[in-house]
Amino acid sequence: MKKILLSTIILILIFTSCNFSKEGTSNMDRKYSIDPSKPVIALTFDDGPNTTTTVEMLDKLEKYDVVASFFVVGNHINDATKDVIKRAYDMGCEINNHSRTHAAMTSLTGEEIKEEVKYTDDKVFEITGERTKFFRPPYIATNDTVYDSIDLPFICGYGSTDYEDNVSPQERSTKILEQITDGGIILLHDFEGNSKTVEAMDLLIPALIEQGYQFATVSQLFEVKGIEPSLENGVIYTVVK
Repeated sequence: MKKILLSTIILILIFTSCNFSKEGTSNMDRKYSIDPSKPVIALTFDDGPNTTTTVEMLDKLEKYDVVASFFVVGNHINDATKDVIKRAYDMGCEINNHSRTHAAMTSLTGEEIKEEVKYTDDKVFEITGERTKFFRPPYIATNDTVYDSIDLPFICGYGSTDYEDNVSPQERSTKILEQITDGGIILLHDFEGNSKTVEAMDLLIPALIEQGYQFATVSQLFEVKGIEPSLENGVIYTVVK
């Protein structure tokens, strides 16, 4: 009887260990499943989070099983949206910094700029337990004061004026596809009401997949390309190569 009981316990432990191992490596497998010999890009979204467009964008990412990076505005992080950030993070997406107020950083003092970035960084840390790793300046407005005040690498990207409502989903997708290249960063927006960019995902993501592109967060893109992000003044990345 003792032998039967011991055998049963051993089998349970083996089965449980296998399941834990599989679950414990799922995120790591996803992170390191990127083939460096094949083209890879980073899909990014600015101006969230919110409980409408950002949620719809996450639904699209789940639909196609891809990840993205969200450059969030600190003043948009609240009790209603913190679960949206947590969902994105749990999906394997990266949460990065787009300032607190979305003001042009070039109009602020060094101390004001630091506070803008710190506020958003602290809010993201409270939710995810991780600090923001990259900064995208609102309006891509930069000067020496902005670079000197922010201790994060700067990110730009290939855009498609998707913040203008008269640009159709097809035009948004087509413009990105015309520009994109291996190592490229795509700059789009998930601000509230930007439904045409959500619609564009059903055109853009399948087209990128068909062309052989792999999707990575911004951090993963630098990692797979073997490049350490520069903090040198004036360096802002649209392509990582």
